[in-house]
Amino acid sequence: MSGAQLDQVALALEPGSLVVLNVVLALVMIGVALDLRPADFAGVARSPRAAIVGLLGQMVVLPALTFALVVVLRPPPSVALGMMLVAACPGGNMSNFITHLARGNTELSVTMTAIGTVLAVATTPFNLAFWSGLNADTAALVQAVALSPGELVGTVVAVLGAPLALGMLVAARWPRAADRLRAPFRLFSMACLGLFIAIGISRNAGVLVDHWALLMGVVALHNGLALLSGWLVARTAGLQGRDRRAIAIEVGIQNAGLALVLAFDFFPGLGGTAMIAAWWGVWHLIAGLTLATVWRRRALRAEDAQAQATTT
Repeated sequence: MSGAQLDQVALALEPGSLVVLNVVLALVMIGVALDLRPADFAGVARSPRAAIVGLLGQMVVLPALTFALVVVLRPPPSVALGMMLVAACPGGNMSNFITHLARGNTELSVTMTAIGTVLAVATTPFNLAFWSGLNADTAALVQAVALSPGELVGTVVAVLGAPLALGMLVAARWPRAADRLRAPFRLFSMACLGLFIAIGISRNAGVLVDHWALLMGVVALHNGLALLSGWLVARTAGLQGRDRRAIAIEVGIQNAGLALVLAFDFFPGLGGTAMIAAWWGVWHLIAGLTLATVWRRRALRAEDAQAQATTT
């Protein structure tokens, strides 16, 4: 099967599966919001430079870099659209854990996740419409489905904004209940999302097998450049190592669940778009956790050397 034929592939999706996916993503976002407090947003006031640099890297640099990568690689239109869709989404909810594992600035990571998720109600529809409109191939796909910016905003609010507000309300009004629910809720919701993606990939394994080199190669390259661009943006801004690691991870760990919902909602069954979002959801965790482990070991060695130097 040629790359061009991938644009015509309709993925197997049982009736009701999209409803389940929307509910699962809403549960994931509630779990994220249980960890957030109004004080987290004050992190921007305490350290505005690092947070602003990170958010610019995520919301401006990554979509622009993705557009440039599409121009260079010239993948099938549905794959290009999937890349732009992922890049337009906010940071994923595993980024805080991965940043903590990497010995990065976890407070900065939480702040970026909180602010980025709220801003995504506007930035995700804008970036998707803007960058896809600049490419003739992806613009044709968007026009073919008559993408409505209003409907796109409404979907993002429903699966992102409303659950986020609900979770933060529970955390603020019933903090003890939120404390008890936080860990099991996050594990349950992430397990559900992971299971959904795994089942979806297994049921459409033929598409992945036929195009494994294209799909896996594009996602690995795209994700690698996202992580690198986040680190370079932070380094160019003169930020310290812990901030660099946090920003790199925030830019490289995207909300693939939201991308998958939007792919099925607005580009129903379009093979390349949905498979890019689904495979990204798997790959960015592999790459992020691997990179975090390397950074953690280096940071711990540096801390041990510093401690030994202090005691001698």
